[in-house]
Amino acid sequence: MFDQIFGLPAHPLIIHLAVMVTPLLAVLAIGYVVLPRFRQKLDWAVVLSALAAPVSVFAAQESGDALKERLFHGQTPAAVAAHEEFADPLLFVTLGLTVVTLVLVYVTRTRRDPGAAASSSARAVTLVLSAATVLLALVVGYYVVRTGHSGATAVWAA
Repeated sequence: MFDQIFGLPAHPLIIHLAVMVTPLLAVLAIGYVVLPRFRQKLDWAVVLSALAAPVSVFAAQESGDALKERLFHGQTPAAVAAHEEFADPLLFVTLGLTVVTLVLVYVTRTRRDPGAAASSSARAVTLVLSAATVLLALVVGYYVVRTGHSGATAVWAA
């Protein structure tokens, strides 16, 4: 499934979605935290990118494994191995950012409800979720850049 698309290797095609959606999630998540007055306008964009990012990273990872097997038959070059070392952490931090961001959106939307009381514990939860979101978004950005750079290096070194 992840090997080819219309006879072309799937990995170079699929990574474009991951390279687009994952940084978009990071930027939107940070924007959601630091621009609270725009949260109502960002809600659905944040939720959609949070759902698409881990799926696209997973698909990129699986298609990369299929491409590696097709090209190297178990003999992984050092540059490809270096590229792979960034793929797992990218998937895990993207999943973490997705979960934290979705919980943050849920918590802030329920606090916007006119009947909801704004307690100090709700503010504390929002603050912790906001800090975790920004931290994870920065880590995701780091791993997107490192994964992409090492992948480009692997292609041009071969």
